[in-house]
Amino acid sequence: MKKIILAPDKFKGSLSGMQFCEAVERGIRKHTSDIEIIQLPLADGGDGTIEVLNFYLEGEILSVKVHDPLHRKIKASYLYSAGKKTAYIEMAAASGICLLNGDEANPMLTSTYGTGELIIDALNRGVKHIILGIGGSATNDAGLGMARALGYSFFDKDNGELKGLGEDLIRLNFIDNSAVHPKLKEVKFELACDVDNPLYGENGAAYIYSPQKGATPKMVLELDAGLQNFNEVVQKQFEVDLQGISGAGAAGGLGAGCILFLNAVLNSGIDLIKKEAKFDTNIKGADWIITGEGKLDEQTFSGKVIRGVLDSITDQKLAIFCGLIDLKPDRIKELKIEHIAEVSSYASGIEDSIKNAGVYLEIAAEAFAKTYL
Repeated sequence: MKKIILAPDKFKGSLSGMQFCEAVERGIRKHTSDIEIIQLPLADGGDGTIEVLNFYLEGEILSVKVHDPLHRKIKASYLYSAGKKTAYIEMAAASGICLLNGDEANPMLTSTYGTGELIIDALNRGVKHIILGIGGSATNDAGLGMARALGYSFFDKDNGELKGLGEDLIRLNFIDNSAVHPKLKEVKFELACDVDNPLYGENGAAYIYSPQKGATPKMVLELDAGLQNFNEVVQKQFEVDLQGISGAGAAGGLGAGCILFLNAVLNSGIDLIKKEAKFDTNIKGADWIITGEGKLDEQTFSGKVIRGVLDSITDQKLAIFCGLIDLKPDRIKELKIEHIAEVSSYASGIEDSIKNAGVYLEIAAEAFAKTYL
C-alpha cells in the first residue's frame, strides 16, 4: 500500500492548511481507496500557526487581560495544552503593530510588557514548554517590557527605575533580577524566528525594522544607540555578548531579550512546527509528499514551509499544489519536483480561484492520483 504525506502551508486568504489536506485527500480517494494518507499540515510561524499547532497539541485558546504596546488594557489569546504542558504565544497578540493605529506607532514609546503578561499566565498554569512567535512587533525595547512583567527591574545611572520602553534603552545602567518569577527557570523557551539580524548596527533591529514601526530617522539613531548601550550593560553584568548572536535583532531586539531573560533558543518557525509534527519520523517510508502554498516563487525557498519540506526529503517523491506559480521551469527542474499543479488554472479568474480553491484543489488532486497512483 502506498503512503502519502500531506504537508502544506495555507493558501493565504483562501484555505487553511487543514482544509488543503481535506480537499487533497478527497480528490485522491475519488481515484483510489487502497492508500495510506497522513495529514501533517505545517506553518512557518506566521498567520495560521496557532491553528496548525493546535492540530498537534490538542489544546485550547485562552483569552487573558493584558496591556497593549501603549499600555492600554486589552484581551489577548494564546494556545494552551494542559496535556502536553505547552503554550504557544504570539507576541503580536499583545505587542503587535496590528494593535495600533498608524499615528500611534512609535517604537520609542511602545513596550513588550503584554507579552510578558501572557507568559506569566502560562507559567501560572504549570507549563514546561513555551513556543514564542515573535513576528509583527510594534516595539524596539529589546524585551525590557516583557522582562519587567516577569519581575526584572531596570535602572538608570541615578538609580531611577525605567518603564522598559524603547526610549529607556539608552538610559539603562543596571538590571536587577532578584525578583524574577520563580517558575521562569523551570520552563524551556523556544522562539519561532526567521530573521538573522544582529542586535544593532546597519543591519540591526533599529535600522532595518523600526521605520516600519513609526520611527523617524532621528529615532532610528537613538534606538540603535540604545540597543548598543543595552548590550554593553549586559556584557558588563552577565558577561554575554548578544550582538554576536544571529537573530538577536528580531522583533526590535526581543530575540536578544528572550535569550538573556528567558534563556530561550532561537529556531526557524518551520523547524519548530516540524518538530511538533514529528515530521521527519512520520515521513519515513512515504512514497509521496504533497505540499503547497498560495503562491510559489523564489521567496518560497527561504525559511518557508516548502523549504522546510525540501530539507527533510530523502527518497520520497515531491508534489506541489499551489494557487499561482511564479517560478521558471529551469528552477522547478533543479528542485526535483516530480509533479506541480497550478490550482488557478482550473478557475475562470483570480476571484473564482480564491473563492473556490478547495474545489479546484480536489480536482487537481484527483488528476494527480490518476497519473501516479
